[in-house]
Amino acid sequence: MDFMKQALILARRAAEHGDVPIGAVIVRDGKIIARGENLVQKKLNPTLHAEIVAINRACKKLGQKFLDDCDIYVSLEPCAMCATAISFARMRHIYFAATDEKGGGITSNARIFETDRHLWRPGVSQLSEYADASAQMLRDFFKQRRRKN
Repeated sequence: MDFMKQALILARRAAEHGDVPIGAVIVRDGKIIARGENLVQKKLNPTLHAEIVAINRACKKLGQKFLDDCDIYVSLEPCAMCATAISFARMRHIYFAATDEKGGGITSNARIFETDRHLWRPGVSQLSEYADASAQMLRDFFKQRRRKN
């Protein structure tokens, strides 16, 4: 199964209900165990980013607080809040599609894993073959939002 394609499907679903199109899936032993999409607008909660939603669902499903044998696939580079939550969940690896020059927490802006003091540092990989699709979805979403305003 192509996990990043699943994250992109969730991103489209987020856009359909007015949220920024970002999706995330958490994988364990080659299977998706949790999915998340941005729910900030839908639930009126600024913390309900796709990654946080997916982490909450994975922890509930597994009945544990650490996801150290899990990987997360996200359509956009996680922000500092989400990257920290991923670290606190002790996830093994982060895979993301597009970088986020303004809000990225890993490679583009906050770079939270570049400190020696971070408790848990997951592996990080960009799956650049999905970057254009993710970035285009975001551009289209914000272009449409600007037209409405």
